[in-house]
Amino acid sequence: MSAITQTSCAQVTAPARPTSRQARRAVARQAAKVAVTKSAFFGQKASAPKACIAPKAAKANRNVTTCAAAATDVATDEKVVFDSINTIRFLAIDAVEKANSGHPGLPMGCAPMAYVLFNEAMKFNPQNPYWFNRDRFVLSAGHGCMLHYALLHLTGYPSVPTEALSSFRQWGSNCPGHPENFITPGIEVTTGPLGQGIANAVGLAMAEKHLGARFNKPDAEIVDHYTYCILGDGCNMEGISTEAASLAGHWGLGKLICLYDDNSISIDGHTDISFTEDVSARFEALGWHTLHVTDGNTDIDSIRKAVEEAKAVTDKPTLIKVTTLIGYGSPNKANSHAVHGAALGADEVQATRDNLGWEHAPFVVPDSVKANMDCTERGSSSQAEWEAKLEEYASKYPEEAAEFKQMISGELPEGWESALPVFTPEDKADATRNHSQTMLNALATTLPGLIGGSADLAPSNMTLMKMFGDFQKDTPEERNVRYGVREHGMGAIANGLGLHLSGLVSYCATFFIFTDYMRSAMRMAALSETGTIFVMTHDSIGLGEDGPTHQPVEHIASFRAMPNMLMMRPGDGNETAGAYAVAVENRKRPTTMALSRQGMPNLPTTSIAGVRKGAYTVLECEGTPEVIIMGTGSELQMAYSAGQTLQEEGVKARVVSMPCWEIFEEQDADYQESVFPAAVTKRVSIEAGSTFGWQKYVGSQGIAIGVDGFGASAPGPVLYEKYGITTEAVLEKAKSLL
Repeated sequence: MSAITQTSCAQVTAPARPTSRQARRAVARQAAKVAVTKSAFFGQKASAPKACIAPKAAKANRNVTTCAAAATDVATDEKVVFDSINTIRFLAIDAVEKANSGHPGLPMGCAPMAYVLFNEAMKFNPQNPYWFNRDRFVLSAGHGCMLHYALLHLTGYPSVPTEALSSFRQWGSNCPGHPENFITPGIEVTTGPLGQGIANAVGLAMAEKHLGARFNKPDAEIVDHYTYCILGDGCNMEGISTEAASLAGHWGLGKLICLYDDNSISIDGHTDISFTEDVSARFEALGWHTLHVTDGNTDIDSIRKAVEEAKAVTDKPTLIKVTTLIGYGSPNKANSHAVHGAALGADEVQATRDNLGWEHAPFVVPDSVKANMDCTERGSSSQAEWEAKLEEYASKYPEEAAEFKQMISGELPEGWESALPVFTPEDKADATRNHSQTMLNALATTLPGLIGGSADLAPSNMTLMKMFGDFQKDTPEERNVRYGVREHGMGAIANGLGLHLSGLVSYCATFFIFTDYMRSAMRMAALSETGTIFVMTHDSIGLGEDGPTHQPVEHIASFRAMPNMLMMRPGDGNETAGAYAVAVENRKRPTTMALSRQGMPNLPTTSIAGVRKGAYTVLECEGTPEVIIMGTGSELQMAYSAGQTLQEEGVKARVVSMPCWEIFEEQDADYQESVFPAAVTKRVSIEAGSTFGWQKYVGSQGIAIGVDGFGASAPGPVLYEKYGITTEAVLEKAKSLL
């Protein structure tokens, strides 16, 4: 790892690597000694008892070769740069203060690195936040979101006017308490749970590499953008960051550049009470290129130089460790947990204004800063240049251009659903996990954006698209993804692929039980309104001998309780086709599919159209039914068989398949009444999982058959018999109601 100071070259040797603590203590010592005179950056008379103000971190004791300070040609004068950085700080300070809620410390410390990214390194068009070839930015440390909102405001995004900043964290504001992509144009992904953002960023960078490999030509490059991410100590503590970073290094995502805000403060205090590892060494071991900017508070040239060096390394992602003081500029709270998650307070806000020489009222942006940071003209020009390249590309490569334009249009290809097969009772009985593989391979021919894989369970989850190879460092054009045993990272990366908004239809897979490892990523998919398809196999005690550690019980009920999540449990081949039809169509709702290990017959009346209703009748009787039997998944066949037997015995029995409660509950009242007449109160449900929630449908006079305890280790058929998940049990309960 190279430590970059203002005069260091890219090629340096580091016999004595400075630690973050040493760099920060050097700042503290210098700040304690120096009373800073008035300047464009520091303001007036800043004695710094809390070590928050210093012109530059002391250089480490090392031998370096010196050269020109920065590779970037920056014409803007120093005063305007520093005023811009302080504007970012004070927009955050003032918004948090007005709301009396929020996290001012991170924006105050990260303002210099964020300024360099947004005003000098990145290309984007504020007037079109969804321009395809924009650089992406992810604030993984989402609690510091006022940093991002301030940048969007200053660079010209219409979504963040002054009124939004001044209503930070209030009802209806475009500036919610954490970044939300579905609220604020310019926010790429929703962050808040620490570590999710960097994992999303890996997915975004993966999407760029994949699409570039598929569509770029030696004489025409139309996919060419970077993914930048700022993450903090908390992100690095969360295991998901290592899972995702491991894959990023393995895949050689050279256009992923992450800046680590190394401020050594968390809610509990200084991080040395629990976090003392060498983060850069960890990332090096994961295959990353690493750099260290020892003074991220004032050494703008070193930040610029680090970004340029990162962009020059094309075969590895880069981690730039930027040592900062949290709450930089606050005389009494900087470098402490007091500035992490609470407003500074009126007195400290004024003290910080005095300390940094900031004479502007809250939310006022100096004209010079407006002129410096407004990126609307530059962004429009960048987009226009790219569009011209795209048209030139289309003239040379019309077929590829047509596919590319279709993908980034946000629309599904015409006729894509025609690839889904239809099954009859004469077709072989099979497990729905096998039907799922049939659907993936069928859709691979009509969905050019379909991409996904499994957490080291492809032979069990049945998720390989046989016509494609593996997405790897040297074969990024391929569409099977090997995530390894990294469920949490997998889920968030898969979300990032979809949130790239380039027509990629992302799926990922593991055993249903292991959704426990990735629930946060699945919830974030639902919250973020991205249509990730979660292919979950081995969905009940029916998996058998592996026992209760692997047998999901409460999981179906828990995902039914999750807002904006479609919980699908198909009962045969046609319903699996229907589940995929619904999942692919829903680009703003994720779908969780619970798929069986054991085989089941194809019923004569199941259909894609029925699945689209969420619940529908698969066995009808004449007239008003006396009893309604409901089933899902592998138990649908039991409900169907029981209904047939009851009808043979003269009972008016109706059987209803309920593959997706959420969709059924979106149907109009007339349809719901047609399936479940209110007058028919004798009802039985069967599902090899928790009975929680079934009361809604069976009613107070009905019976829910299920599994309300952990499973056991035994063959699947034995477990079904022991737990009463049988046709005979359905018949017994139904007859008890008649």
